Order: sequence, then structure tokens, then C-alpha cells
Amino acid sequence: MLVERFAENPIINPCDVPPSRDDYEVVGAFNPAATIVDDEILLILRVAERPKDKDSNEQLAPILNPGTGQIEHFRVKNNDPNITDIPDSRSFYYKDEMFLTSISHLRIARSTDGIHFKIDPTPAVFPKMPYETFGLEDPRITKIDDLYHITYKVVSDKGICTGLLTTEDFVHFERKGIIFCPENIDVVLFPERIGEKYWALTRPVPRYIGPRGVWVASSPDAVHWGQHQPLVLPREGMFDSGKTGGSCVPIKTDDGWLEIYHGSDTDDKYCLAAVLLDLNDPSKVIARAKMPLMEPEASYELQGFYGNVVFSCGAVEKDDSVLIYYGASDEFTAVAKTTIKDILSTLR
Repeated sequence: MLVERFAENPIINPCDVPPSRDDYEVVGAFNPAATIVDDEILLILRVAERPKDKDSNEQLAPILNPGTGQIEHFRVKNNDPNITDIPDSRSFYYKDEMFLTSISHLRIARSTDGIHFKIDPTPAVFPKMPYETFGLEDPRITKIDDLYHITYKVVSDKGICTGLLTTEDFVHFERKGIIFCPENIDVVLFPERIGEKYWALTRPVPRYIGPRGVWVASSPDAVHWGQHQPLVLPREGMFDSGKTGGSCVPIKTDDGWLEIYHGSDTDDKYCLAAVLLDLNDPSKVIARAKMPLMEPEASYELQGFYGNVVFSCGAVEKDDSVLIYYGASDEFTAVAKTTIKDILSTLR
């Protein structure tokens, strides 16, 4: 067994998280970033919530009005001819434009043992900017020197981008703005400068030509990025034949940068796998997974808001183990334990 799922899984359920307002309900607490601060494991959860008063015969999208700072509700009846598609419970299309049925913010959870978490009662970062009107999603935390860099998906009617936050104390957060334009997501920063440059794994989303896979980019300041190159692309006939994307902050080992990434197949089954990158030039792949490190098996991974998904945004090293925190079924947060040796064993 390559990973050990904890008996306490899922360690965070939507019902464990208080909504940001009384008339809302939390439908997902998942895809957490992870880091260690003062011997405490800290997660930044993606918390998805929606209004309680939605009727069964309508679609409802909560949308931030950046001018007032208030969430407004766009409602439309199911029989409205302008509804062009309802692919699943997460979204609907009105006049061929996508709307989300929930809005997400970022929330902090804290633990001393890595399993039992105390969740902050209020959001850490809430939608505020014009590029965040549909919500904040899927953060990753990278500590570089004494500053924590948090990449996160920002969603609006203008598209899905990647934004950057920085913090020293997880109380005050500074927005650095959009660092990758639509649609470039799953951005993960390396935990140190390499060759005097910042490095990032990215995931451009081509619409017409080209696969959806992991690219690499570099920057002089972590804000302005260039030298984009494809790196870990989907492989035909394998578990990652559909899409690939960066998941966890790369772990520095003697053998290279060890990256846990996510890969989906053509049926949208999401697994976790690993790739080893050159220490001095992360644009070079040394070895790549011959098999998944982890795939959906437990009931909370197979069934949920969007089933058949294990999707990680963060892992930490603790007591000679690697704790992988992951979203299960786009609804729950769970954790699994493995080792560097076991991860390396999946490579070829």
C-alpha cells in the first residue's frame, strides 16, 4: 500500500465549517493548501457555500458586486429558454455563459497532530476584487524565505485566472493581483529560488489545439512570469490521459524536486501521481510515475458533490512521513500518509 488513509477521514466535512452568513449553507470544504507554522499544521480550505433559499425549480448564482462588496443573487427559472445547459449541480449556462451555483472563499484550519483541526469561525480571505466575483478557489502555500506566497484561482465572468496573495502571519494578506491570465490554473511555486529565479508549475487550458497539462515558468519577482515550457503532459492510454496539473509544493530531495501532481483520465477520474524534476533546472524531467500514487477508492472519494476525485493542493513532511491533504469528491477534506521512498517507488 503506497498511502495510508486515516481512519478519521474525512477529517473536515462541510458541516464542520460555519457559513460566512446565516442564510447560507456550506456545501464543500476541500482542496486545502497546507504548511507548517510554529509546529502547527495549517490548512487554507476552499469553502464553497450557497444560499439556503434556492427553489427546486430555479437556478441561483451568488455573485459578488465589487462596487458594494455585497453578494447578489442571480435567479432564473429552470424552464427559461435562455438556460442552454445544466451540466451538474455546480454550474449552469445562461445564454451560453457559465454561472456557478456556489461561491468560495478561503478559510484557515489549524492542528497540532495533523488529523484533528480547529476551523476559524470566519473567512481568512473573501471575494473582494472585480476578478473574484465568482469566488476564490484551490489555494497553494509556498514559504520562500520568511514570506508565505499563496497562489489561488480567481473566478469571474471574465474568466478563470491565478492570483497571488502574500502573508507573514496568516492574519494580514496582501493581494498581488493576477499573475496568470485566463485560463492558466493549478499554479504551484517552488519553495526557493533556483538560479536566482522564482519557478512555478502552471496549467494552461487550451481550448482548440493542444493537451491540458503541466507547464513550467520562471520569474524575477514571483509576479511577472515568462519562459513558459510544457513539462508533464497527458499520456495516451494511462491514468493521466485526460489532464494533468500541479498539486503540492515540490519537495526537495537528494534525487531532485519531487512533485505530486493530479492526473485525470478521459472519464474524469482524478488520481495523484509523482514526477521528479532536476534540482538545478526544473524544466527537465528525470522520472515520472508509472502508476498512480493514489486513486479514488474510499466511499467519500467515490461519492459526493462530484465523485471519483482525489485532488490535492498541499502536503507537509512530518516525522519522516509525507502527509497529503486532499479534496475528496469536491466536498470533503481528507489526509493520507506516505513516505518519500514510497513515492519514488512509483517512478520510472
